[in-house]
Amino acid sequence: MRVAVVSPFLDRRHGTELCIIEQVERLATQYGWDIRLYSQRVEDIPALMRSSSSDPAPGAGRIVWHKVAQIPGPHLLKFIWWFLANRIRRMSDRSSENLRADVTYSPGINCLDADAVIVHMVFHEFYARVRSELRFRSLPLRSWPVILHRKLYYRLIMFLERRVYSNSKVRLAAVSQLVALQLNTYFGRADVTIIPSAVDTSVFSCSSRLACRSVSRALFNFSEEDFVLLLIGNDWKVKGLDQLLSAIEVNPNLPVRLLVVGRDESSLYTNRLRQSKIESRVTFQQPSSDVMQFYAAADAYVGPSLQDSFGLPVLEAMACGLPVISSVRSGVSAFITPGENGLLLRDPERPEELAVLLKQLFEDKSLQQKLGAAAAETAAMHTWDRNAELTKDFLLAASSSVRS
Repeated sequence: MRVAVVSPFLDRRHGTELCIIEQVERLATQYGWDIRLYSQRVEDIPALMRSSSSDPAPGAGRIVWHKVAQIPGPHLLKFIWWFLANRIRRMSDRSSENLRADVTYSPGINCLDADAVIVHMVFHEFYARVRSELRFRSLPLRSWPVILHRKLYYRLIMFLERRVYSNSKVRLAAVSQLVALQLNTYFGRADVTIIPSAVDTSVFSCSSRLACRSVSRALFNFSEEDFVLLLIGNDWKVKGLDQLLSAIEVNPNLPVRLLVVGRDESSLYTNRLRQSKIESRVTFQQPSSDVMQFYAAADAYVGPSLQDSFGLPVLEAMACGLPVISSVRSGVSAFITPGENGLLLRDPERPEELAVLLKQLFEDKSLQQKLGAAAAETAAMHTWDRNAELTKDFLLAASSSVRS
């Protein structure tokens, strides 16, 4: 089986791209498939080949990178270039029988000719939530060029979503039941396969977390007496940081510390933290390849997302045996049974509800232990091997449809 995978970049620092890497590695090594990556940048794949000149041994798989050129410029222009350039590169390769793919697989909208698409985010749903923030009248004139650029980009992506996702010939998979429901709502697709994201339990585990707990807490200046909450994500507004800070402000006497990890602008919160007198209790950190240090430093994970197609950090925290609070607007919430392996936030826009859950978790040590132990057992059922098996079956079905 030869699969063309179309993704602008692949690395292990981003959730969607990490998922694709975990899949293609297993499809190549465990199932002997021939994987062709059409990307502008590829990192963190040890078995990656840059040339397809040599044929693999019978039954042996491989991963070959077909590099697609990229250009500088604004995001909209770069996306349009990528969309055209990867199509031209693949059309050129199709002239060779040795390079022709059995099925074309794309994470999201990257081409119009994909046979199978796994959806990690529905822009129609995202735009419905941010539309009010993109009104020209409510923003200073100097912001208009940026807002115009964002609106044009979102409009283009939504146009392409309608073209691709409404096409019944394209096989669709979703990373969560939440995304599957969105695809049904916006595009009438009730035939979506669910392939949930997963976690590497050889990396994320209770034993790994506890082994580096003391060092990690010292690194971030947390004492053993501190109760540390963790939030990981790059868009803090969408991840619910404002609501989490409000919940902490509602309970000023609750002695918790907050570790926030991500690429966002922490200076936007400086005045607020100073005015609410919790500045010393909040620590901002840039992402690191050693993500375990963040989980090891924490006592609980809080994910009050306003919207999150899946929420991989929640599952990673569960694998580490941390008690978690997850918003029902995160796809990962489908894995959580309230009071058994985690706590669910029904309305992430109500800080008062989150404040109650934080207080409940902080005050009940036995609940922390119960939730953490059950969370680790739940996470152990959602491995990348299982994800790859589901992906294999999904792509085989797509290939059968192409041949027919």
